[in-house]
Amino acid sequence: MALFCINRYGGEEEEKQGEEEEEEDAEAKARARVLLERLRQQAKARQLKKQQEAQPERGEGGLSGGADPGLSPGGGKRKKGESEEQSCAQGQKKLKKKQRPRSSSEERADAEEAADGSTPSKKKDSRRKSEVPQERTEADSEENIKQQENRSNLKNKSSQKKKADEETEGAGTRKKENSQRAEGSQSTKEDLSLAALEEEANPPPSSLVVLGDYDRKPVQKVQPFLPQWLAQPKLVQKRIKDNLVPIGEVPGIHPRLLKKLQMNGIESFFPVQAEVIPAILQSASNGYLVGQGGYRPKDICVSAPTGSGKTLSFVIPIVQVLLDRVVCQVRALVVLPTKELAQQVSKVFNIYTDGTGLKVVLITGQKSFAKEQEMLVQKKVTGYCSLADIIVATPGRLTDHISQTAGFSLTQLRFLIVDEADRMIDDMHQNCLNQIVKAAFQVENYSGSNMLFQRTKPGPITAASSCYPQIPLQKLLFSATLTQDPEKLQQLDLFQPRLFTSVYSEKETFGVGTETEQDTKKYTLPEGLSQCYVPCDLNSKPLLLLYFMLKMKFTRVLCFTNSREASHRLFLLVQAFGGIAVAEFSSRLPPNERQRTMKEFEQGKIQLLISTDATARGIDVKGVNYVINYDAPQFIRTYIHRVGRTARAGKVGVAFSLVLRIQERRFLRMLKDAGIRDIKKHPVKGNSLKPLVQKYEEALCKLEKTVKNERAQKRA
Repeated sequence: MALFCINRYGGEEEEKQGEEEEEEDAEAKARARVLLERLRQQAKARQLKKQQEAQPERGEGGLSGGADPGLSPGGGKRKKGESEEQSCAQGQKKLKKKQRPRSSSEERADAEEAADGSTPSKKKDSRRKSEVPQERTEADSEENIKQQENRSNLKNKSSQKKKADEETEGAGTRKKENSQRAEGSQSTKEDLSLAALEEEANPPPSSLVVLGDYDRKPVQKVQPFLPQWLAQPKLVQKRIKDNLVPIGEVPGIHPRLLKKLQMNGIESFFPVQAEVIPAILQSASNGYLVGQGGYRPKDICVSAPTGSGKTLSFVIPIVQVLLDRVVCQVRALVVLPTKELAQQVSKVFNIYTDGTGLKVVLITGQKSFAKEQEMLVQKKVTGYCSLADIIVATPGRLTDHISQTAGFSLTQLRFLIVDEADRMIDDMHQNCLNQIVKAAFQVENYSGSNMLFQRTKPGPITAASSCYPQIPLQKLLFSATLTQDPEKLQQLDLFQPRLFTSVYSEKETFGVGTETEQDTKKYTLPEGLSQCYVPCDLNSKPLLLLYFMLKMKFTRVLCFTNSREASHRLFLLVQAFGGIAVAEFSSRLPPNERQRTMKEFEQGKIQLLISTDATARGIDVKGVNYVINYDAPQFIRTYIHRVGRTARAGKVGVAFSLVLRIQERRFLRMLKDAGIRDIKKHPVKGNSLKPLVQKYEEALCKLEKTVKNERAQKRA
């Protein structure tokens, strides 16, 4: 008897499992015995029933004379020996049928019937009854032939056949009982196997505890959780030409500034300017001081593409707020990453503060430290007084003045403007912004009424904190690639910020009936910008640049490299080749020479300006028709700022990137991850470069001599 046992948990309860197995074996044997006894009783009952049915049939056969089953086909009577012979043949056939192998379906049916307590042979009897007439007809035909041939011999052997018939009947009954016992044992085996399967499916409870399971659970996608001001920003249209706003329709601008704007040829505001200028003016409606009930103005963040007018959007409101100032103090501080960008912003401030009495000071390190100190503060008998209302500075020089210039104070600072804020955040290790905020909230030794205007850091509004006036510090952040990482923005310690952005992440609405649908994007580019990339080899890059300038007739081209050395060598190579008005622009040149180079380029005297990323950040270079990335940028922000030097203020421009074939896959993936998909492949055939090869090789020889001479001069 096959028993199935499942060892689910090993090791600790082997003895207990052995006892359970013995108990199960005993129960199985008892069940088998009960089934066998039941089957035996059923077999005996069937035999008795058959014997009772057989006796009256024999009596009727001897008395009846009409329908005699012993009649032969020829009309004569069958003899007793013939009927006995026929019954012997039928008994042998039945025994053979019982001995033949049974199918699995029959065994299952018998097992089910045995488990229910019904006789398994009832269905077989019905089948046998249907098969008996056919067997009888065949047997009759065969026996009649034999009877005609051997009638004489049958009389002598009748007595012997009687004995043989009795023996065969006894053997048949024994075989029947054996087959029934075998059927009963098979049914018990099937019952036990089914019970074992049930036990396997429903194992007994165990005292062991399994830690951890291997069920497959649906992986939940982590959804980013953004603060409300990042998740629901104020959307700004990025299509400049279609959304210009006349300057007279923007509320709150001073008439004096409107005249200045018209004098400079500005008749309409760009979408960013039309949204941000009123927001800053509204936040400064209480002047320099905190509003009633301890109201503090909210900080403002602006993310808009390059050339969209971000500079003017903070220059106009700051100048308007400071128009009525009486005492000269540092009220506005603009921090920028590069000297060139600081000079550009300083020029814009000077244009709109002309004739207002406001003083703008530029601190970039172009002048000596002592001269800059003289421009910032003046020592008098009563102490130091400030000479600047608005300061435009680079981070390094500003921190030097905070720590070293006596009398330089930021305690009256009202506006802190951080342009190219993403770069300032990345350079937080310099601790520049932290030093500015610390200087702004520094406690000074005031006396008398001045004690009232000491500022305190933003916190819970209480009766004590709102009982005296103080000057709030409002931060204004501007960038074309402003990060949306809350962890990085937290370093700036913003107070209830508002975000103005032209980066649409999904379907957004701009009013009644107007909708805009955009793909998921991290950054936006100018509307009129066309982007192409050229797959190439390292040796063919200079030839491609010469091909664009000489064969394609590109004009006013700004070419970017990744280092000062690369830009200088490329400048010398193009200069040695000849036929192109070329200049370089990098930090290796003095400031005066860089300013002169930029003026000549804007005037059209220089057609190719080879530069590092010094000009990529925010500088408004007028008249750039093409941007060529000679060295492919490694970061998406660098790419955004480089190509943003063209197609500014709603104009049209083209950007080409020379990409090595080993860099092509990574470059395209970088753009795809940033949501930039409209870049086109622009291959250049090698045959078009062959006419330039001979002259290019001569230029390489000249370049080698020039580099050797420069190295010799440095050593001397």
